[in-house]
Amino acid sequence: MNDAGTSVDSTRHFAVYRARPADAATLAEFSERTFFESFAADNDPENMRMHLAASFSPQLQRAELENPDIDTLVLVDAQSRWLAFAQVRAGKISDGVPATGSIELWRFYVDAPWHGQGLAAALMEAVKTCARARGAETLWLGVWQSNARAQAFYRKHGFRKVGSHVFAVGNDPQADDIVLCNLK
Repeated sequence: MNDAGTSVDSTRHFAVYRARPADAATLAEFSERTFFESFAADNDPENMRMHLAASFSPQLQRAELENPDIDTLVLVDAQSRWLAFAQVRAGKISDGVPATGSIELWRFYVDAPWHGQGLAAALMEAVKTCARARGAETLWLGVWQSNARAQAFYRKHGFRKVGSHVFAVGNDPQADDIVLCNLK
């Protein structure tokens, strides 16, 4: 990413930029939709509804975009359509994660029509660049134990299991693996 927070891949015609508070409504819609697409089939509809309502309103997204501990990276095509996004969050630690020098990859979603197109790899590189710019030596995240595709993706990008924690979708406590990647 350059100083303006934008990275452009001229061969694929997409760019990654840092979202701003003005993007809150788009981020709310996009993040809610991609979370739903990723997990609705495997979750109770009422628990899914509760989670979406508690996590992705425009007001919550604006607060996240204004939070200096969170960087939101958006991957867009040449027409500025959102294809993927990721959020890097400082100040959170989980089991197996070093207490210093670590930063969390809090959210990472690619719109379903773009799965398998290489966009996730490009976004992951932007995430790692962002994390290093914040001084992180390790990047960690929680990934649902039932999400084999995501598990394989993170392994491919250098993450290894170091612990676990509970992630609640509504009233349903689910098991996440905590995975960690060295950034050096």
